[in-house]
Amino acid sequence: MRLSRPRRALGAASATAALALTLTACGGSATLPAASGSSGSAAADASKTYDEILAAAPVASAGQMPAGSLMAKIKKRGTLIVGGTDTSALFSLKDPVTGELTGFDAGLAAMLAKYITGKTSTKLVQVSVATREQLLRNGTVDTVFATYSITPERAKKVDFAGPYYSSGDAILVKKANTAIKAVDDLNGKTVCTQSGSTAANDIKDFAPKSKVILFDGNSQCVQAVKQGRADAYVIDQAILVGTQYRDPSVKVVGQPFTTDPYGIGTPKADPEMKTFVDAWLKKIEASGAWAKLWKATLGTAVTGAAPKPPVIGSVEGS
Repeated sequence: MRLSRPRRALGAASATAALALTLTACGGSATLPAASGSSGSAAADASKTYDEILAAAPVASAGQMPAGSLMAKIKKRGTLIVGGTDTSALFSLKDPVTGELTGFDAGLAAMLAKYITGKTSTKLVQVSVATREQLLRNGTVDTVFATYSITPERAKKVDFAGPYYSSGDAILVKKANTAIKAVDDLNGKTVCTQSGSTAANDIKDFAPKSKVILFDGNSQCVQAVKQGRADAYVIDQAILVGTQYRDPSVKVVGQPFTTDPYGIGTPKADPEMKTFVDAWLKKIEASGAWAKLWKATLGTAVTGAAPKPPVIGSVEGS
């Protein structure tokens, strides 16, 4: 597998997904099923398990949240303000009936909220690739859970706890498209991605003869592909797997051509928050809660054991 620039590389313990209708990671591999999704009973079981995982999530002691710290302020408020999205299948998706958020990122945010406040109370503030750092820096959000790739450039503006997951840039096309199978096939094609994403530079590096067009969000890029305004959409494979899971008119092709570690964004002005979140991540990984949450979310779209999470602090900027 081709990897991007050295700054993207992870240690051997990280989970790197490969998409040739498979997700492969250190510690396990998984096969992507038909995009129709889980059966009703399987979905109900996953939902029950998801709720049970949140109910069993740990709570920090008062001594772990000293007076004046961001954690203490959040505890007093009683709600964790999270920068994220409600449209990312398998990561953070809003139920149109109940209004509840579910998914791997949403579940982690709820577990962190419980660790701080004793309850899984979160308030979502919608973010885009272009606004995440700004909202952390001006105090609008306490943290960001948004398939947030760690880069040295971003780490100059915000802190990153983790990494807590590893992904990589992959390619989404119309289901009927047989011309694009790998990153080299993007040369001469129109390729869309999200403004401000690391994928924008990656496309230029790996397919320099492609034409890159930028949109603000995931749904706009998917629509551009479906409407023929773009031949392909390149972004983190985890996002694309969720899109394929929900929309059988598109498919993910080839293998990831970069390695992207996901971090939990925290404010640089409150460095104790990053230390606190790293300690919490280690706790839920050691207890097995991380793997259980993966199985109840991403594991409903893939089969096999949960991947081994990347080593916390193993990436520059984390």
